[in-house]
Amino acid sequence: MHRILSELPGWTVALVTLGGTAVAALAAQQAVVRILRLLLRRREADVAWLMRTNGPASLIAPLVVLVVGLPLVPLPTAVRGAAHHVASLALIAAVGWLATRSLDALATSIGRRFPTDRPDNLQARRVHTQLRLLRRISVVVIVVIVVSLMLMTFPGVARLGTTLFASAGVAGLVIGIAARPALSNLIAGIQVALAEPIRIDDVVVVEGEWGWIEEIGTTYVVVRVWDLRRLVLPITYFIEQPFQNWTRTTADLLATVFVYADYRLPVQAAREELHRILQASGMWDGKAWGLQVTDADRHTVQLRALMSAPDSSRAWDLRCHVREKLIEFLQREYPQHLPRTRVELEPDTGSAGPG
Repeated sequence: MHRILSELPGWTVALVTLGGTAVAALAAQQAVVRILRLLLRRREADVAWLMRTNGPASLIAPLVVLVVGLPLVPLPTAVRGAAHHVASLALIAAVGWLATRSLDALATSIGRRFPTDRPDNLQARRVHTQLRLLRRISVVVIVVIVVSLMLMTFPGVARLGTTLFASAGVAGLVIGIAARPALSNLIAGIQVALAEPIRIDDVVVVEGEWGWIEEIGTTYVVVRVWDLRRLVLPITYFIEQPFQNWTRTTADLLATVFVYADYRLPVQAAREELHRILQASGMWDGKAWGLQVTDADRHTVQLRALMSAPDSSRAWDLRCHVREKLIEFLQREYPQHLPRTRVELEPDTGSAGPG
């Protein structure tokens, strides 16, 4: 074996040694991962992080060996430089990939601690909104850094950047004007993550549409309208324009129903019936209720039924249920007091015409 190696060119031996070292580094990295999985098998979050980052991490160890060892291989200068450059680019990309996967694992681990399938999920929705926005912004920053570092490894690009630096004032102004919408949306995304005017699953009324916040991106927000349409808005809208957020601090709401009846309707009987309807509905949270005469005109009185509900969906269903039951009550118990128009006819006092 020693004789065979002694007859091979020096660069071949060096490459074989370098390749063997890279393979050994990969094997050592995989062995460490397996040992850590055994040690951390009861900690699901750590195991999930290892599995997500195993792909890019398995590339980093061999690439480090290549980046360090290639300058020592007795190859032609052009070939050695090109190989070293490619290995350096791959190493930068692998580190960026590792950072992105680590962010995903961290966001997933934190998100699992705050499930959103609970009735009181305000804190969970806040955490998930911030995680999504901050993760996407961080990924954009990582990509920009990785691409910048890769470009800076090319001597021509580096010289070009030095030349353009002299005119950076004018170029910066032009780029700033051209990129103003994208930058404003990016800044608005950071403001939404910190100030929290909206969160995932918030109930909002936007542009006259009632729906839920389904997705918050770095530049846009998707609102799922009640009839399953999607309203896509720039994220700056929620910083610059007024809108209604029905779940900003709590999910419970006050709902109202208006019913019109004749002046002779006994209001106390209708008030007692409303209480019975609410108690039997299964949608009332028991916090507030009431029935008042809020308006009157020449023909009818306006009754406003007020009730509380734990969330917007049940508030809507409760309003429809109460309206239906109150109408049934009036039809069944007081049909003579339904809204009606009275006409008074004057007696005809004129004399009869000639017959």
